[in-house]
Amino acid sequence: MTAYLNALGIICALGNDKTEVARNLFAGESPGMLEDGAWVAGRHFPVGTVLGELPMIPAIPEPIGANLLASSLTQSGNHTASRTSSLLQGSETEHQSRNNQLLMAAALQIEGEIQYAIKRYGPGRIGVILGTSTSGIDEASSGLSVYLREDKFPPEYDYRQQELGAPANFLAAWLQLSGPAYVISTACTSSARALLSARRLLDLGVCDAVLCGGVDTLCKLTMNGFSALEALSQQRCNPFSSQRNGINIGEAAALFLMTREANATASIALLGAGASSDAHHISAPEPNGRGAREAMQKALGSAGLSGDDIDYLNLHGTATPHNDSMESIAVNAVFPKGVPCSSTKPLSGHTLGAAGALEAAFCWLSLAAQNTRQALPPHIWDGQPDPQLPALTWVKSGECLPHSSPRRLMSNSFAFGGNNISLIIGDAP
Repeated sequence: MTAYLNALGIICALGNDKTEVARNLFAGESPGMLEDGAWVAGRHFPVGTVLGELPMIPAIPEPIGANLLASSLTQSGNHTASRTSSLLQGSETEHQSRNNQLLMAAALQIEGEIQYAIKRYGPGRIGVILGTSTSGIDEASSGLSVYLREDKFPPEYDYRQQELGAPANFLAAWLQLSGPAYVISTACTSSARALLSARRLLDLGVCDAVLCGGVDTLCKLTMNGFSALEALSQQRCNPFSSQRNGINIGEAAALFLMTREANATASIALLGAGASSDAHHISAPEPNGRGAREAMQKALGSAGLSGDDIDYLNLHGTATPHNDSMESIAVNAVFPKGVPCSSTKPLSGHTLGAAGALEAAFCWLSLAAQNTRQALPPHIWDGQPDPQLPALTWVKSGECLPHSSPRRLMSNSFAFGGNNISLIIGDAP
């Protein structure tokens, strides 16, 4: 059964909507990739930050209509200093988090499609499947810091803010949906797996539409954890270079409306998906890329395609020594004739639980009707290949998809614990 990706809401370091993100993505520019010293004591790192206004979180539950959705876009301040104070006072504290603000910002972009789906299918036939790794942990950490100093929690603290299921609970409650609603948290494959799970709900007939994707927010817990692993780069990350030395962290939300039916303006579909778990190490990938290779081959098999049918590959491409090494080996094995590819993490940062959906969204933007040139994301690096790695075919600035159709694009996501997902999206059959 075909799973159509009929609508996309997106917000990340590249911009606050599809138009901004696409413009900066294809130009290889990222206004939100900024150096910041607020996260790890005594150290500055480039981070992919969402800039500008975010919507307030309304009181929940409350009837949701077009007027309410539009009125929710009120100024909440900007960046780290106003993260907690920006939240609407007097609302239920359970849903108050920057994570939910990012998710709401993405949902507001597709409010018309969401409301149409609710009217067409009913609230009980629409699911919410999301990926995250942070949820509201930054707000919870701030509350715990107050408790340790003052022996009491601040009024805005609610332990439910940090629960991994919080984003799905918020979106379902805000939209008054009663279909399946849950969060997948498998580290950096979380939201890619959410798309795979959403398609299964459609295939099983459990839902007629699913809001699926991912959201993750910058927070001290994540930044200090990766710093302790010595995985953070103090420069813009440099994927697949001989000089690569670590990742940049980012924040983002990407939300798709997936249905069994194409809409009038788009015919982009999730054509295939493959998952594997090599369980090689808690934080290091299997050096020979076996699990990554298996995920890509399964995705091709589920779509009935071969490597020669793929027009572009969005690499996981974290710019860490081990990931880039194993991914190069795996890609070379699956695509021996080569495939145009790039890592977009120098532009967005590694958005962890949101990365799979965000990078699938980048592929969606390459296919979208608004992208009349069918541009591809360029590979941003210093141009110094690692002689120990198989050579890959890098997308250069200004390169586009072939004009012939159908076009098929693959996106890779690999996570701690050896969890691997590959997705294929493209023109619907």
